[in-house]
Amino acid sequence: MSDLVVEPSPGPAIASDEASGPVPLGIETEATGNAEIDALLERLRDANALPTESHIEVYEDVHRGLREVLTALDTRPGSPPPHPPYNDRS
Repeated sequence: MSDLVVEPSPGPAIASDEASGPVPLGIETEATGNAEIDALLERLRDANALPTESHIEVYEDVHRGLREVLTALDTRPGSPPPHPPYNDRS
């Protein structure tokens, strides 16, 4: 029997997240003219300075805010409430 020794090949170097820190995503936004939406878009840009595991909190916050703004459009003063769905009991 021969003593065969296999040397592991060096893989690609992987940089540590702690050493390099968060890398900006480059999120760019444009003003919409709606103060609420613009504030939410500014909040989205916060993800640029956060580590990846913190992005979900920003995304959920922005998503929640956008849903609230859209919901408020459906309940404008003076507009009739939405019709309830018909209950078809045959």
